[in-house]
Amino acid sequence: MTKDSHHGKWTISSSDDDDDNERLPLSGTTTLKHHQLATSANSSPQPSSSPKLEVKAEPANPYAVGSEARQTATLNQSNPGKYENNSPLSGKRKKEAGDGSGWALSDSDDEDNVAEKQKRLSNVPKKEPPSSKAKKIKVESERPPSPHGRVYYIDEPEDFFESSVPCLNDMYRFYLNKVTGLDRKYNTGALHIRDILSPLFGTLKASVQFNYCFDIAWMVKQYPEEFRDRPVLIVHGDKREAKARLVQQAQGFPHIQFCQAKLDIAFGTHHTKMMLLWYEEGFRVIVLTSNLIRADWYQKTQGMWMSPLFPRLPEGSSASSGESPTYFKRDLLEYLASYRAPELEEWIQRIKEHDLSETSVYLVGSTPGRYVGSDMERWGHLRLRKLLSEHTEAFPGEERWPVIGQFSSIGSMGLDKTKWLAGEFQRTMTTMGKSTVRSDPPMQLLYPSVEDVRTSLEGYPAGGSLPYSIQTAQKQLWLHSFFHRWKADSTGRSHAMPHIKTYMRVSPNFTELAWFFMTSANLSKAAWGALEKNNTQMMIRSYELGVLFVPSAFKMKTFPVNKSPFLVSSSSFSGFPVPFDLPPTAYSPKDQPWIWNIPYSQAPDTHGNIWVPS
Repeated sequence: MTKDSHHGKWTISSSDDDDDNERLPLSGTTTLKHHQLATSANSSPQPSSSPKLEVKAEPANPYAVGSEARQTATLNQSNPGKYENNSPLSGKRKKEAGDGSGWALSDSDDEDNVAEKQKRLSNVPKKEPPSSKAKKIKVESERPPSPHGRVYYIDEPEDFFESSVPCLNDMYRFYLNKVTGLDRKYNTGALHIRDILSPLFGTLKASVQFNYCFDIAWMVKQYPEEFRDRPVLIVHGDKREAKARLVQQAQGFPHIQFCQAKLDIAFGTHHTKMMLLWYEEGFRVIVLTSNLIRADWYQKTQGMWMSPLFPRLPEGSSASSGESPTYFKRDLLEYLASYRAPELEEWIQRIKEHDLSETSVYLVGSTPGRYVGSDMERWGHLRLRKLLSEHTEAFPGEERWPVIGQFSSIGSMGLDKTKWLAGEFQRTMTTMGKSTVRSDPPMQLLYPSVEDVRTSLEGYPAGGSLPYSIQTAQKQLWLHSFFHRWKADSTGRSHAMPHIKTYMRVSPNFTELAWFFMTSANLSKAAWGALEKNNTQMMIRSYELGVLFVPSAFKMKTFPVNKSPFLVSSSSFSGFPVPFDLPPTAYSPKDQPWIWNIPYSQAPDTHGNIWVPS
């Protein structure tokens, strides 16, 4: 049976799909030996005409990281399908893609059986090296830097990184990451992880890294040499084999310790991305959207909030000292306590000893569990709803202010929009003050199209970080009428695919914001939570974390939108730096949302390749 929509046709299978689109890591990668880098996001991508590729298989990588979609990106980079006019997929598909307007589902894609998926991917045949002499000793210590292969990356020049404290936007403290290949002006004021960890921001004594994916050897290299032996605590959600691989990565780094987050509900992930940095001079919090792997800091669009430097409180200060008007200190301590982890106790104590009063954002977290009564408003989208109710005000005409959601992954939301999206989630996103009047403004969802991915700096492998599966998509065709393209000319990042997640309420003329939220949470019930038992219980599967910007906390009525956030001469320092173009561009009838686990062979990407999922 097939279903048609304005945005494509799928073959329908009987498989089900859960909310979780970021699965545990899978083993097995091969490495691309020659790869052409697209050097500018502003030039029109052209297929490569040079002969490609001399491919040499490497032994399986025991440190493979990320979702199955990311693993597929690795395999496709390692052994890319070359685009040839009018050629089939050389036997690499169970079923060929149809015409340019539709999709076909491989008969081997059953998303429910995780074990079978792991077995399927790990059983991909690997070519033997030409001779045993070509094998290197201890290849496991020379693993690719993630997930594109050893020679995909180019080394950035030293002036790519800050040599002095950058001109930070002290009002909002919201930044984008630096992107390799952009015009220098678009990286002005943006931050790389090396900038964040620079001694210019403080003399580091110890740190905590909360995240989902780690490449520990790469992470250690991002710390300045003088800080590379300072204690690092890694907070992760890996179990069993994935946990063993993570621990194995840390061999040779005795300063690294681990804290495993408890994931008691099936299909949950530890998706929070946060740094706690303890300096001789004080303490700092970074909430961000990037995994700790090089691919996430290379040619993707990411966001981060960097706190001020929090000074130490005087000896003998009361327990309530150092609180901000947004109760950031209380909420951060509550979030850390939710882990119930002895490894975090000393960090909880450190935070209590510092003055966080200069914080102007609200913290919104998700932690796994089922919550009733007043606890329902502690986490997830009901926490956001409570904050919007208490710290915004209703105003005339608000029903015409659209809600914009922008994300990099999509979960299962039901057979129609009323099941979750246009029900409880939209009610949260449209909350303004104490008003009980239900407005029904437009909802615009930004998610990259196939063409956005194809013409990106990374080409099709960028889609490995956009794990929307065919099994989920085919059951919610209604969702695709909400979709808008990823366009970010104002920040120079139209061809840097988004891994950032942002949600906001914007004026009808797209010049003002009622609020802005940056988070790790994608568009899924697992991340945001879903009401159960006749709305008397909230169930959340995953750990997530974000920061909410509300105008009242900045003594403003609305945030003006900064249309040119990287052009210093024309920037308004009161304007909020929205990371993409406004107004959003709706999908045309020919546009299709990126689906990671089906083939794309009708046109080459910026590196002359097609997409061949395993």
